[in-house]
Amino acid sequence: MHFTKLTFLMLICTLAAGASANSLPKTVKKIKPSIVGVGIYDPIGSPRNQLHGTGFAIANGYYIATNYHVVGKGLKGESKQSRIVFIGTGSHPKISHAEIVASDPAHDLAILLIKDKVPALLLMPDDFVDEGIEVAFTGFPIGSVLGLYPATHKGLISALTPVAIPSINANQLSIEMLKRLRKPFFIYQMDATAYPGNSGSPVYTTDTGEVLGIINKVFVKQTKEKILSDPSDISYSIPIKHLRALARSISIDI
Repeated sequence: MHFTKLTFLMLICTLAAGASANSLPKTVKKIKPSIVGVGIYDPIGSPRNQLHGTGFAIANGYYIATNYHVVGKGLKGESKQSRIVFIGTGSHPKISHAEIVASDPAHDLAILLIKDKVPALLLMPDDFVDEGIEVAFTGFPIGSVLGLYPATHKGLISALTPVAIPSINANQLSIEMLKRLRKPFFIYQMDATAYPGNSGSPVYTTDTGEVLGIINKVFVKQTKEKILSDPSDISYSIPIKHLRALARSISIDI
C-alpha cells in the first residue's frame, strides 16, 4: 500500500510538471498580440522606421508601457522625427504614432498613448512574487532586421535585489549607483537571458500570463560588445507596482 501511495504521488507530481510546461505555449499565444515595437520615424533617416525597444498594451489598449530609456532621448526637430509603435508581426507591421503621456525616469518607466487599440495584458497585484517562480518574457531581442518577430524566453525569479547592479568591489560603483543605494528600491533579478532589444518587455507568469514586471537591463560580464556573444544569463525587471503608480498619476486604472 505504501508503494502504491508513493507511486500515485510521483504520478501527480509528474502530471503537474507536465501541465506547467504545456501551459506556456498557450500563454505565449495569448501574450503575443499585445506586444509592440517602440521606435521612431525619421523621414530622412536610413532606415526611416527605427526600432528602439519593446512595449506592451495596458489599460484600455490605447496605452503602451515601456522603459523610459527606450523613449527618453529627445527627437530631432530638424529631421521631423516622430515616435511610433509597431503593431503586429512580419515585414509590414502596422505603424501607429505615439505620444509620451507619463514618464518615471527613476524607475525607468514610460507610458505612451497611441491611436490604434491593442489587446491589453492583465497585471498582477502589487505584492512581490515569490523567488523561484517560473516566468517568461516576450519582446524583440535582436531588433527588426528581418521584420517584426517577437521572441519568448523563459527563466525564474532568482532574487529581490536593490536597483544597483552588483559589482566586484565598491570602486566599480558609479555615483548614480551610490545615490540609489542610499534610497534603494527593489527589483527582480532573474535567471534568464535578455538582450538590449528586450527593454520594455513584459515579464509574466508562465501559466496565467499575468504581468509582474518589465525588463529594463541585463548584467554585463565583460563589455557591452560581448552582450550578444557572451550573455551573463542575469537580467533585471522593474516590479509592476511602479508601473501601476505611474498609471495612477495620469488617472489610468490598471
